[in-house]
Amino acid sequence: MANRATYTNPVHPASCPDPYILKYCGQYWCYSTGWSHGRCFGVLHSRDLVHWTELAGAMDPLPVGATEYWAPEVTLWQGIFYLYYSVGDGVQMELRVATSAAPEGPFRDSGQRLSAEDFAIDPHVLEDDDGARYLFYATDFLERSHVGTGIVVDRMLDPLHLEGRPRPVVLARFDWQVFDPRRIEKGGARWHTVEGPFVLKRKGRYYLMFSGGNWKNTTYGVSYATTDSMESPEEWSQIEHDERTPLVLRTLPGAVIGPGHNSVVRGPDNRQLYCVYHRWTEEATARVLAIDPLDWAGERLLVLGPSTGPQPAPLGPTAAGFDAGAWRLGAGAAVRDDVLLLEGTAAREARRELPGTSFLMEVSLRALPPAEPPHGRFGVALRGDSGPLAALTLADEPDHALISVWEGAALEGERILLPEGFRADAFHLLRLEVDGERVRLSLDGRAVAWSGRIAGRVRDVALFAEGTGAEFAGFEVTAGWEDAFTDGCAGEWTRAGGVGEWVIEAGELRQVRLDAEHSLIAREALAGDFDLVVNARAVEASEAQAAHGFRPAMTDGDAGPLVKVEAGGREPRITWPDGVFALPSSFSAGAYQHFRCLRRGRALVVRWQTENLCEIAVPAGPVRVGLYAHRTAAAFDLVRITAADR
Repeated sequence: MANRATYTNPVHPASCPDPYILKYCGQYWCYSTGWSHGRCFGVLHSRDLVHWTELAGAMDPLPVGATEYWAPEVTLWQGIFYLYYSVGDGVQMELRVATSAAPEGPFRDSGQRLSAEDFAIDPHVLEDDDGARYLFYATDFLERSHVGTGIVVDRMLDPLHLEGRPRPVVLARFDWQVFDPRRIEKGGARWHTVEGPFVLKRKGRYYLMFSGGNWKNTTYGVSYATTDSMESPEEWSQIEHDERTPLVLRTLPGAVIGPGHNSVVRGPDNRQLYCVYHRWTEEATARVLAIDPLDWAGERLLVLGPSTGPQPAPLGPTAAGFDAGAWRLGAGAAVRDDVLLLEGTAAREARRELPGTSFLMEVSLRALPPAEPPHGRFGVALRGDSGPLAALTLADEPDHALISVWEGAALEGERILLPEGFRADAFHLLRLEVDGERVRLSLDGRAVAWSGRIAGRVRDVALFAEGTGAEFAGFEVTAGWEDAFTDGCAGEWTRAGGVGEWVIEAGELRQVRLDAEHSLIAREALAGDFDLVVNARAVEASEAQAAHGFRPAMTDGDAGPLVKVEAGGREPRITWPDGVFALPSSFSAGAYQHFRCLRRGRALVVRWQTENLCEIAVPAGPVRVGLYAHRTAAAFDLVRITAADR
């Protein structure tokens, strides 16, 4: 198999406790507990999540003589970077916030104390789909059966003020969360610790990751809790761990010590998420920076780690930046320091072709001051062979963006309400997911702001401005597609063999007929190298020969290899051409399982979670991916394919 770049944890050898990584304009900044160059909080910079450069510390210490500065997190809101942190003497700790105009700082404390408790640490900000913002943090609970530190949430009135009504969301409940069976400084109490919150959202469900226990114990690690509503007054549901359901990250005796206090960031390809965490060195003298892929298998969150050996390096985008050989720059367009500038007030644009008809594109954009609507507009347009297909326009109105969709000469427009205080002269992240004729658009990391169909396949993208200057940064486009089956439409999937009935229900693509033999549904993959992710489960099996799986490399003349789970009436196993893999007792064919395939040239490596199953020879050139069911009702909740040519 062709070589692929690798990384090995830790990805930075120096101390980096409680790491939080921010991606901004296509680059990464990592903030951590500690000191650097006489300032609080270490700051690292990277372009690929693997190679890091140390910068000066984030902020000067407070003048009040505090000795402990813990767990920084940085968020961006309307052009201002907010650093949330805990400070005190280690016994009395409060939450504060500092601000900066740049991700590297320097940050200056705002003078605002956010928390009222005597002990409050580990702040984490969540901005929900509706724009509501919440602050999660850890504090002590003394009047309950499991005494110790737990996690609360409070609504944010603005970036500097809380509502002041924190409510518990994750409290200690299990023995693995014991920090000290007799903690002297807490009066000899059996002390539990649940801390380090970080929240993700998938298919309408919230996942709160947290660290628990004592890093010196083999039971220490990272788990998560879930809820379907941020307004629920109840505690979130924690996962109960056992041999079949281990911690998401856990100590591996003799290999990994104390992995914990994680954050999550999207990788350079902007599709794969990475869990960012610290782990202790072998000598237990420092906590160092580690990363591993994070994904889901159905509703189960999983981290493909903690890894101990060489791992495939994060995929980069298919194309990035403003290379003069790829872009056609019109009059008034120039590139300086990886930033595209459209200067002046006349209509200007820069255009480039896109890699295929299914891709993910991100770009940050802002108007150059002065940007006084309605005097100017700027944005992004998608074009096909016969002309414009869709466009997002900012700054025509102070509180709306305009989505324009063309069908032939006809033009339809839809206005999107922008958040209060929207600043056109601050960088805003635009994310476009194009899957054939389906388009999803989000702004500043929120959920989909607009989705719909366009009247053709996209050929190129234009960045434009008129009546105002504009800047564009962090342009990245990744070929491929992701189908989480949330829109009720089978999209590009077509019947490819056998019989059966395929439907989309509750975020799954299902084959529902138990008597269907060799039922296959397929869609276009990619021509070159790619990474493929498939989540699959058996809903119900009819007989011993029941099986489900996928074909990762189909061509018009050859169905290609079949990777299948045989689970009817026998010990579950995975088979493929010329091979069998016996599955552990924890494997359940009825629960979602996570498969990953890496195609490089004519070789394809198949993995089950972190386990390498086999390497299969596959055809060269364009292929399709197929989902398979035989004598079973099977379900798939995610298929994702990402180009790996770069």
